[in-house]
Amino acid sequence: MSLRRHLGSYAAIGLLQWLVEYGLMLALSEWVMPVKPANVIGRIAGASLGFWLNGKWTFAGEDTHLGRRAALRFVVMWLVLTLLNTWLVGIIDDEFGLRRAQLLKPLVDMLSGGIGFLLSRHWVYKA
Repeated sequence: MSLRRHLGSYAAIGLLQWLVEYGLMLALSEWVMPVKPANVIGRIAGASLGFWLNGKWTFAGEDTHLGRRAALRFVVMWLVLTLLNTWLVGIIDDEFGLRRAQLLKPLVDMLSGGIGFLLSRHWVYKA
């Protein structure tokens, strides 16, 4: 599979994931709970969707596998990236307030998404 195809598919699925994640984080942090747990819940929803779609579509191939091993690797990657993402969003919230955290979250998401792409392509879905 070409890098261009992987990037295009990952970006399309990532946008869908992000809309689910960000929308849920905004709604929950606005009306129900603090930004850190809202961010984690949003990331869980987006990750569940993304794991399956990226495994079946983006990184599907003869040298890839969507099974228990990929799921375990995905969970490890997701936990580390969620800790990083939530820590950064929390710092922004603590220093600049909820509105800035909500506004700057997409930049934090782009950083964790880029790292996630590299790890997914070269580690998570490899058989």
